Amino acid sequence: MKVLHLEQNHPSLIHGLKALGFQNDLAYSDTVDEILAKMDQYDGLIIRSKYPINEAFLTPAKKLKFIGRVGAGLENIDLKALESRNINLINAPEGNRNAVGEHALAMLLSLMNRLKAGHASIQSGQWNREDHRGWELSGRTVGIIGYGNTGKSFAKRISGFDVITLCYDILDNVGDQYAQQVDWETLQNKSEIISLHIPETDLTRGMIDKKFIAGMSHPFWLLNTARGSAVITEDLVAGLQSQKIMGAGLDVLEYETLSFSSIFNRDELPQALLYLMEADHVLLSPHVAGWTRESHVKLANTIIEKVKKLFF
Repeated sequence: MKVLHLEQNHPSLIHGLKALGFQNDLAYSDTVDEILAKMDQYDGLIIRSKYPINEAFLTPAKKLKFIGRVGAGLENIDLKALESRNINLINAPEGNRNAVGEHALAMLLSLMNRLKAGHASIQSGQWNREDHRGWELSGRTVGIIGYGNTGKSFAKRISGFDVITLCYDILDNVGDQYAQQVDWETLQNKSEIISLHIPETDLTRGMIDKKFIAGMSHPFWLLNTARGSAVITEDLVAGLQSQKIMGAGLDVLEYETLSFSSIFNRDELPQALLYLMEADHVLLSPHVAGWTRESHVKLANTIIEKVKKLFF
């Protein structure tokens, strides 16, 4: 069988598929038209997030048996179109869950200990200890929205900090020894930290808005290592300015391109984005929470193992 790779991944993915007997063809720099012109040749497709896999993309793919999404999110894939064509979809949320959990924890501790502001202060020639007092994580109540692979990973990593961890999920009975599943009202009433671990869906777009912020009983820290569309940035900025939000750690932003490759894709940056870039109680990273050297390999190996299970 022949597999077409649309985006570059760890070399072990190609080597592993080759060992299973697949022919691997690379289309990293091909145009969409060039890709569509040869889609009828392939049994498998390896993607990340660059292209929308929709009806137009799938119509010429007469032989396609599987799509391997090297990552977790599926928002760029028309799931109904795949189902109608009996095309198997493989993704790899297990591959980067550890990385995301660690990244979220790192952001939280950095925010609560005001490391960004302290570092900038010293860079400017100041040694101001009092203005950089932080807060301790121990004794806090942490609320996790979305309790799948990465939510569980984050909960496990904060379990040693003597915290109370709550989780909210649309699925029932997902709580475990690391987090107690609660309803939405309880989450908002008790949480002092909110961490997002949700896919991009109609339910999650704009989830963190002025209504959500106003509904929180306590001032809180916000972490988003999921999808930028979950947070309305202008409402987030208002929450930061009012100090209802104590700080925000954002690995993702609503201004990202479809392929997550940039936020600087416009002539004039939005004022809300400029605020986030300058604020000393905001920590930004370029969509790399699941982007470690280890997860690079794990994602590839997860896809290989799932392809092996599917066909052999």
